[in-house]
Amino acid sequence: MSNTIYIEYTFKVTPLQPGSDILIAQLGEVGFESFVETEEGVLSYINKEDWQQDIINGIQVLKNPNFRIEHRISEIEQENWNRKWESNFNPIQVGKECTVRAPFHQKPKMGFDVVIEPKMSFGTGHHETTHMMLQHILDHDFKGKGVLDMGSGTGVLAILTAMKGAAYIDAIDVDHWCTLNATENVERNRCTRIRVLEGDVTLLKDQKYDVILANINRNILLGDIPAYTSVLDRNGMLFLSGFYKEDIPLISSKCTEVGLKFEKILEKNNWVAVKYVF
Repeated sequence: MSNTIYIEYTFKVTPLQPGSDILIAQLGEVGFESFVETEEGVLSYINKEDWQQDIINGIQVLKNPNFRIEHRISEIEQENWNRKWESNFNPIQVGKECTVRAPFHQKPKMGFDVVIEPKMSFGTGHHETTHMMLQHILDHDFKGKGVLDMGSGTGVLAILTAMKGAAYIDAIDVDHWCTLNATENVERNRCTRIRVLEGDVTLLKDQKYDVILANINRNILLGDIPAYTSVLDRNGMLFLSGFYKEDIPLISSKCTEVGLKFEKILEKNNWVAVKYVF
């Protein structure tokens, strides 16, 4: 992967919030793989093989008169992106028990020390959705549980569930680079009970899970919730994020159709992470 070329979009966003969050969500829907939030806006990356000149033409926030968004484009090699990521990635703390950091950061005195090197994968804990999903994990008992992490990205959620005692975890992502990166991070954190798989809900067949985590965009969730429910044990828990507060009625309606009940919500900057029970 060392010769992989990525297209970098440097966005300057005014006002910064919620403009940057909206932009990240909409870019993710058209194939952008990784984001770095800056003091002025967002750095966004997409594999050159998946890129088209007009790829951002349909991004609605760019046409929204409430925001002023400027951008420039450049090509960047994987190794250069890694250096840029290191210069922008600071460790984060989730609650009083957990930190998410890079290998080059000093080890903290925390109960759960998650070490992540995301490269081109999504999921460092910095984005509100990942942060809230980590909060949900910290707030629940995972000892002996079977866990599914859909859209696992870096594997950060799966890794924390393993640290909290989950019996087995399947971490699934449709993106090849994400599965490679998650495998590296799983090994880095010595989590032997995590199985990293490349694919989508078609992989969900015979295995049953006590807990399912899915931090994916709204449209994918709406299509895949029935598949999640088909492999969720009775009295199981489903945690969903990757969407806004105003999307909850659509998500909850789909969950109700398949027998799930709303139980808890976390909210941060209009992003939400919602718990449903079977």
